[in-house]
Amino acid sequence: MLIRVSAGIIIKGNNVFIALRKDSQDQGGLWEFPGGKCEEHETPEQALIRELEEECGIHVMVCELFKKISHDYGAKQVELSFFKVEKFKGEPIGSEGQQVCWVPFNELPAYQFPEANVSIVTELSQSY
Repeated sequence: MLIRVSAGIIIKGNNVFIALRKDSQDQGGLWEFPGGKCEEHETPEQALIRELEEECGIHVMVCELFKKISHDYGAKQVELSFFKVEKFKGEPIGSEGQQVCWVPFNELPAYQFPEANVSIVTELSQSY
């Protein structure tokens, strides 16, 4: 089963916004770039905009595809579209009760992310 996911790399200055997945969720207890599953009728960009409004309370003004990654977790395959989001309205929050924080790019490797996100974390921490 292939699951398409869009995730936002929300950037402000030299910091990136991340959220902690709840223990009850798949990959619970790990940090993530906010986002979620694409609905059948949505493009990855449309899913990103919808998910970031729902999860973080922000309105995306501009997003740019950073990287697309496919990952096989065994029981499921995911196709992740990571978008850089540098222009948005509002201040991101954890509107679903999840713990969130702004992290300097060079500190990202200190946080534990799902396996599919590791290459993104490495690339971001080395590029900014």
